[in-house]
Amino acid sequence: MGHVRFLAAVRERGLPLLVGVEDDRRTRGWKGPARPFQPEEERAELLRALRPVDGTFLVHGDPSVTDWTAYTALLAPLAPGAMAWTAHDPYTEQKRRAAAGLGARAWEIAETPDRSTTRIVSGRMPG
Repeated sequence: MGHVRFLAAVRERGLPLLVGVEDDRRTRGWKGPARPFQPEEERAELLRALRPVDGTFLVHGDPSVTDWTAYTALLAPLAPGAMAWTAHDPYTEQKRRAAAGLGARAWEIAETPDRSTTRIVSGRMPG
């Protein structure tokens, strides 16, 4: 539910919403060998089916590359008007710098409290 609320909050700001879906290799590199739970194409298909989402694209590359110049190079062909991420994203500063480099607005959206796939599978959800 947290993802849906995040996407709706971004779309409410009035621009078309394209969602970058990290490929399976990048997801495993960041979240461990048991992830992702669904293949990249299915995750992208699910996102495209959501009302706020206008389209998706797969993000390929070395999981260790997270600097702002990599984000800028990846997104430059799309000429985004804005970039959005959730509060407390570990790559917030890199994304801010990429947005500035692209001339795009930077939107940090509040997290939905107590909603996280990582917390669910690790047993760290409250209650």
